[in-house]
Amino acid sequence: MTDTTASPGTGTVSAEENRARIRKGLARRHRQEAIFRGMGVAAIAAALGFVAILFGMIIFKGAPAFWQATLTAEVYFDPEVIESDPRPVQQEGQSPADYRAELLRWERAVTLSNWNAVVADSIRKLAPDMELERKDALELVTSSVRYKLRDMFVENPDLLGQTVSVSMLGSANTDVWLKGNIDRSLADDRQQLSAATRELADRLAEEGVIRSAFAWHIFTNVDSRSAPASAGLAGAFVGSLYMMLVVIALAVPIGVASAVYLEEFAPKNRLTDLIEVNINNLAAVPSIVFGLLGAAVFINYFKLPLSAPLVGGMVLTLMTLPTIIIATRSSLRAVPPSLRQAALGLGASQTQTVFHHVLPLTFPGILTATIIGVAQALGETAPLLLIGMNAFVANVPATPMDQATALPVQIYLWQGNENRNFFEARTSAAIMVLLGLMIMLNALAIFLRTRLEKRQ
Repeated sequence: MTDTTASPGTGTVSAEENRARIRKGLARRHRQEAIFRGMGVAAIAAALGFVAILFGMIIFKGAPAFWQATLTAEVYFDPEVIESDPRPVQQEGQSPADYRAELLRWERAVTLSNWNAVVADSIRKLAPDMELERKDALELVTSSVRYKLRDMFVENPDLLGQTVSVSMLGSANTDVWLKGNIDRSLADDRQQLSAATRELADRLAEEGVIRSAFAWHIFTNVDSRSAPASAGLAGAFVGSLYMMLVVIALAVPIGVASAVYLEEFAPKNRLTDLIEVNINNLAAVPSIVFGLLGAAVFINYFKLPLSAPLVGGMVLTLMTLPTIIIATRSSLRAVPPSLRQAALGLGASQTQTVFHHVLPLTFPGILTATIIGVAQALGETAPLLLIGMNAFVANVPATPMDQATALPVQIYLWQGNENRNFFEARTSAAIMVLLGLMIMLNALAIFLRTRLEKRQ
C-alpha cells in the first residue's frame, strides 16, 4: 500500500515525492550555505591579500633605506688647515662663567677652520690617480661629515697632526646613484652628481671602500635639510612620545569618569540622551575638525605655543575621548546586573558597588580601548598640520612645550621633499617604523586584555 499525503489544490502526493521535495530543499539550502561560506572566505582572503600587498609594497620600497652607502677614509688633521690655539684650561681663580666664555671662543675659532678641505683631502687619498676638484670630492659624502670631524677635534685636540680612520656617510645623491635609483644613461646636465664623482663612487664601490651599512642614524638623528642623507626620526619620535603621554594623562581619566557617570549615576532624561547622541556623533567626526578646534581654542584663544606636543596631545585627546567613553560604557553594560543587585543587597552603596565590584571587571575593555585609541591618535596627521606641527624642527624637544614634529607629520614632509629619488624610500622606511609602533601597541592591548581576563 502506497503512502499518500493530501496537498490542498494538488490532490494527493506520495510520501516518496514528499521526501524528494524535502531533500531538494535541503540540498538547495546546503548549497546556499556553502556559497555564503565560500564568499566569506573569499572576502577574508581578499582583505588579507590587499593588506599583504600593501605591507609588501611598503617593505619593498622602505627596506633599502635602512642601508646606506658608507665609506672609511684616513683623515689627516692638518695643522696648516686647522688653525687652532691650545684648548683653554681653567686657571686657578677663574670663574666658571669666564672659563666657559673662553672655551666658546676657542670652539668658534675651531669651527671657522676649513674642514671641507680636510674632508676633500681625505677623499682624494682614496683615488690618488684621479684629478678631483674639491667640490667633486665633497659631493661623495654628506655635508655633516665636516661637523663630525670638527666635533672629534673639539673633544680631543690631541688629534692635531694625526691621521685617524673615520667612517663617513655617503651623500644622498651618492646613495641614489649606487642603488640604481636614477637612470645612468641620462646626460650629465641631468645627473645629480658630476661625472668625476660618479666615476669615483663606482670605483670605490667596486674596491669595497664604499659599502652598505645599516643606517642607525635614522633612529638617532633629527631631520636635516643641509644633510638629507643623515636625516632621522629622533625628533619626531620624541614629539610623538610626548603627545601620547599627554593623551594618556588626559583622555583616560576624563573618558573613564565620563563613561562611569553616564552609565551608572546619570539620570535617564533628555539631557543625557542628547549627550549620548553627541558622543556617538563625535566618534565619526573627521579628525581635521578637531585640528580646527584646537587651532581656534588652544592657540588663538589660550595662546599656547605653535608646534608644541602639549597642544598636539590636547587636540588628539579631544579626538580620542569618544572612543574611550563608548568602549568603557560597552564594558560596563556587559557586567551582569545580578552583580550590582548582590552588592546592593549586602549593604554596599552605589558608589561602592561601582568602584569595588563593577569597574574592576571592565579593566580589560578599558585598557584595550585606551591602547587602541592611543594607536589611532599616533597615526593622525591632519589635526597636527593645523596646529603648526608641520614646521621644520631640527632639535629633539626637551619638554612638551618645545617645538616639535611627529612621526606621521615627518612622513608627510619627507613625501613632499624635492629629492624624490632618495626620500621615496626614506618615506616608506618611516612608514614601516610607524606601522611597527602601532602593531606593537595593538599586540600589547591584546596581550594585556588576555592576561586580565584570565585573572578574573
